[in-house]
Amino acid sequence: MTKSKRKKKTSIQQEIALLNGEMAEIRDVLRAVIGIIPSFDITDQKVLPYGLKAHTRSICWIVEQVITQQTKFNAKKLGLTGVDIDMPDTCLHDCVIHKEDRRYFVNVKIHNADGKDNKNDISAVEKLYMQYNTNPDYRLIYACFGIRFNNLTISFVKDALDVFCPQFLPVYVNPRNDKIQAYYHHQPEHRSRAKFLRLLRQKSRSIVLK
Repeated sequence: MTKSKRKKKTSIQQEIALLNGEMAEIRDVLRAVIGIIPSFDITDQKVLPYGLKAHTRSICWIVEQVITQQTKFNAKKLGLTGVDIDMPDTCLHDCVIHKEDRRYFVNVKIHNADGKDNKNDISAVEKLYMQYNTNPDYRLIYACFGIRFNNLTISFVKDALDVFCPQFLPVYVNPRNDKIQAYYHHQPEHRSRAKFLRLLRQKSRSIVLK
């Protein structure tokens, strides 16, 4: 192996190690958040006397708010420097977690812990590509919480927290909406950022990426 190839391999290994380390850090933080608030009631029976239909889409924004706000509220207890939660609706991430001089861009997703494991839309290709291509320090982390929904109570399943990054996703682009689709629980495919961007360009069908 030539010196340039060894250097390139080492660089990719360092990139993979960095991402794996960041995901492990966020996994630990969010597991601690679940420990603080393992369950919560959406409202009381005076407001919804017949309960709420157990539909993930009807509660995903509420769960996202609970996770991000509890992380911010308990930042000191969690060993964090701070948490930014006021993100625009167009943002890829729901919060920015600060720990000393490090920043973690986190997107919160949920799924029914007792439901079938289906492919889900993860992100619009163009949006993800543009952010990764223009900002070399941007590394998105997805945190997918498995929940159980009983009447008005949402419970987090600690062992059903999946943390992953788009760079290591098996890249399949849904041709109908040009979004990356993947199972929340999947085997990562370790690759460099450059290869990830190249795959997005190759597999995007409805958007021309330069």
